[in-house]
Amino acid sequence: MVIAYVLSYLFSFLMLYYISTLLQWNNYKIKRVIFNFHKPKWHFYFLIAPFLLYVFSFKMHIAISILIFIAYFICIFLWARFLDKKLVFTKRIQRLFALNAFLALIFSYLHYVNNFDAHILDYLLLSLILSYMIEKFLNIYYYNKAKNKIQSLKDCKVVLITASYGKTSIKHYLAQILSKKYIVHYAKGSINTTLGLCSDINNNLKDDTQILIIEAGARKKGDILEISNLVQPHFVIIGQIGIAHLEFFKSKENILECKKECLQSTRLEYKICHSSANEECAYDLEVSDIKSSLEALSFKMNNTQYTANLLGEFNAYNLAACIKLALKLDFSNEELQNIIKNIQATEHRLQIITKTPKFIIDDGYNGNYDGMSQSYHLVSSYNKGKKILVSPGIIEVNEDINIELCKIINQCFDFAIITGSLNAKIFEENLTIDKIILKNKDELQNTLAKYTKENDLILFSNDAPKFI
Repeated sequence: MVIAYVLSYLFSFLMLYYISTLLQWNNYKIKRVIFNFHKPKWHFYFLIAPFLLYVFSFKMHIAISILIFIAYFICIFLWARFLDKKLVFTKRIQRLFALNAFLALIFSYLHYVNNFDAHILDYLLLSLILSYMIEKFLNIYYYNKAKNKIQSLKDCKVVLITASYGKTSIKHYLAQILSKKYIVHYAKGSINTTLGLCSDINNNLKDDTQILIIEAGARKKGDILEISNLVQPHFVIIGQIGIAHLEFFKSKENILECKKECLQSTRLEYKICHSSANEECAYDLEVSDIKSSLEALSFKMNNTQYTANLLGEFNAYNLAACIKLALKLDFSNEELQNIIKNIQATEHRLQIITKTPKFIIDDGYNGNYDGMSQSYHLVSSYNKGKKILVSPGIIEVNEDINIELCKIINQCFDFAIITGSLNAKIFEENLTIDKIILKNKDELQNTLAKYTKENDLILFSNDAPKFI
């Protein structure tokens, strides 16, 4: 019956929508989707179980297959609607869906004329395999195109920034500072993968750029080296090295080894390193007299006093790395004092949203123990109302780190709203302050309205997406 083959054709797209969404979340790394995904049960609920039911239904009656297809369609529709990080139909995703459509037509016809079972979805697997091959060739093309474009800019100096924590903030602060004298280009937001950087360079980098600032992230050994080989930086900033993404690297030593791959650049002129990188001339050791409050940040460096309208002691160290490079690029201490006084906070990093009627701070992109614990101590001095924390805890670390975080939360806050189920058990057992654990983030707005009032301080800390 033709309808059975049409049904399988459509069913493959529902499965592909689920698979594509998870691949996009995990930088198209199939290994992460299979072994490191935070909700592995979803694979059973939205992929394995529906497919098995669909297969068995063909042995009974086509009407049952239709009902299962409708039920699966509703489940995928509701699942996608619930997500706060939805599938973006990039050119890569469009190519994947087009490839599946083409192969499905061919295979459905072959299955039909050869009287194969209609539920055989071999074309879906073949679509994924061919897609990876196509994208591999395209990525090589885009990589070489971006590399050649950078090499053609003879008067452009490249700055590469990497760290476990704070690299995006350093990038944004450095761009604000250097743009006072130079034509600066940097990728907005947290673009720090090879593919993301190639896209930005190929599409947005202009020929008159004098300073190109690159943020380099990593999940495995070789990631930083790949980016470094792409841009061949003249200046390297290695920020604080910690245990972020420990589940991928397995040890802090592996993380450090990966971050220091950028020092292999053939054009390297100057390096600026945090003491945790175990290199000479640690910039953080040059910082003293840090005073951090909910009003401002001040510190000394090179016997010069700096004041910034930023929150968090760690931002003194982020700014110190920027100051050190700016001095190398012919800025004076006096110029830097004035620039830093007016520097803008990085979005979602201890960013004050409003002070009235409630004091709301967005620290949603701060996801490491050091940064989060510092922000907690910072708000602990607030005395105009209750102090409320909204957080899922720390992702991609061992259980002990979140237990230590609970101790600090108990000291600094009056009330905690824990979002997500990943660390729910840890917080349930270790938080002694009043708390609510939300399995569904959609309930957050009503919860805040119910449990907070005027003059309360609300800190949004490490805002993880719903699938966490």
